[in-house]
Amino acid sequence: MTVTVFLAVLAAAFLHAVWNALLRVGTSRVAAMMVLSLGQSVIGLVIAMSRDWPAEGVWPWIIASGLIHTGYQVFLSLAYEHGDLSRVYPLARGSAPLITLIVGWLWFSEAISPAATAGVLVLGGGILLLASGVWTSGESRRMLPYAFGSACATAGYTLADGLGARVSGDPVTFLGWVMLISGTVFAVLMLGLRGRSSVPTAPRVWALGSLAAIASYAAYAVVVWAMTQAPIAMVAALRESSILFAVLIGWLVFREKMTPAKALSAAMIAAGVLLMRLAS
Repeated sequence: MTVTVFLAVLAAAFLHAVWNALLRVGTSRVAAMMVLSLGQSVIGLVIAMSRDWPAEGVWPWIIASGLIHTGYQVFLSLAYEHGDLSRVYPLARGSAPLITLIVGWLWFSEAISPAATAGVLVLGGGILLLASGVWTSGESRRMLPYAFGSACATAGYTLADGLGARVSGDPVTFLGWVMLISGTVFAVLMLGLRGRSSVPTAPRVWALGSLAAIASYAAYAVVVWAMTQAPIAMVAALRESSILFAVLIGWLVFREKMTPAKALSAAMIAAGVLLMRLAS
């Protein structure tokens, strides 16, 4: 992984933490995700219509990735209805790099060095430690199946996007179509399941949700491009350093308590990132 790719993925991780912070708008998680998804689909439509039509062999990857992204959004929304952001997000995101590493190694021969593997494991362990409070603080465990479902979907779309972008040769167009499909399917699905309650009415929610959509799209566009330049598992794991940024934003901006467990997990995340950089 080159320095340019490394820094680009770190910047994307920061944007990822920022757009999650923007979704703290005082509405239901489903409604917030609805605004985010619609915003992503509009951006995807504009980009897709301004580019050449994808080749026939790319469409199975686009459709598969779009549907997996939809599953991720559904699982994540439902998990947030039963748990806090500081618990659900680390658990969902922290499990994904480990799943990506195992699947990529077993099915796609996406090998990385032992030092980089150690970095992935330390990084994932730090993120999981951050979520450990669900077992010790009496919080609802109903969110666990949804959080793990979100993690599996994250690993699935990470592999599908990385391989699909390579097949397409045009990550920008590929991602445009993926976001158009996932955003549209999610909106239709939530309207069918939740009706009008899934659509927020407050202008502030729409404004912040639109900003979050832009930040989210930009962050993931960088990640998809990076997966065409470096091993998918390394990019996927490095992206999860967004947890570190999220912890810092929560502490400095939202005045959340910095517990010893949070500090230790942040140190493990930083160590994992350093190991990956030294191994590249």
